[in-house]
Amino acid sequence: MKLENKSIVVTGASSGMGKCVVETFVREGANVVAVARRTERLAALAESLKDAPGKLVTYVGDVSKREDCEGMIAKAVECFGRLDVLVNNAGVMDDMATIANCTDEKYDYVMGINVYGPLAATRKAVQVFLEQGNGGNIITVSSIGAQHQAAGAVYGASKAAVNAMMRHTAFVYRNEKIRCNIIAPGGINTEISTSMGMPDMDGYGRIQQVQAMMPGMGEGSDIASLAVFLASDESAFISGQIIAVDGGWTAF
Repeated sequence: MKLENKSIVVTGASSGMGKCVVETFVREGANVVAVARRTERLAALAESLKDAPGKLVTYVGDVSKREDCEGMIAKAVECFGRLDVLVNNAGVMDDMATIANCTDEKYDYVMGINVYGPLAATRKAVQVFLEQGNGGNIITVSSIGAQHQAAGAVYGASKAAVNAMMRHTAFVYRNEKIRCNIIAPGGINTEISTSMGMPDMDGYGRIQQVQAMMPGMGEGSDIASLAVFLASDESAFISGQIIAVDGGWTAF
């Protein structure tokens, strides 16, 4: 098992990519704190993994709140004695709106989850890693939307911001052996697009040329497989990288 006894926090764990990551990690022997807002889905996830090699602890939390970000890290230390890996996976879409049509309300909502969440969680995780004194590992699920016009202005800005934040963290803490890597999915079959609601049709129409070049949809397991590699000791000398999982979409 590649992740045996590693203590890991995963946000956005109750569905989609996050759920696949948690399932794969626990089956690879990791001890995981699974974080999400939906209590019933976390309970079902825990039940489905009760006989897996690793351990699963659930934590109901909202990553846009500092106290929840700090609480989930503390939970891992409390339950498993330390923290080895943080996976910033929780994220939301905007409504495809262009800069002319985006609203302050949508900006606050998307930035709160997509940017502040990883910031607050990473800040606390790095503090714990420095105290432990033996390095650490942060994996952040971003998007090709940071540089490929696949969504709206606010979503793209949020993912570009988190990419910069994580690369900065990888650089400044390289001597302390704290690694940061970024997974940039393309089209993946999850609930994120269906939960978006009605898109801004002007913005949606303007990006159709890019959408038309999508080579197909990936699965959550494609993200989970890469996450296992990045969480494992096999990737010990890899840090500061943005790795696309998009079937070649951004090669166009």
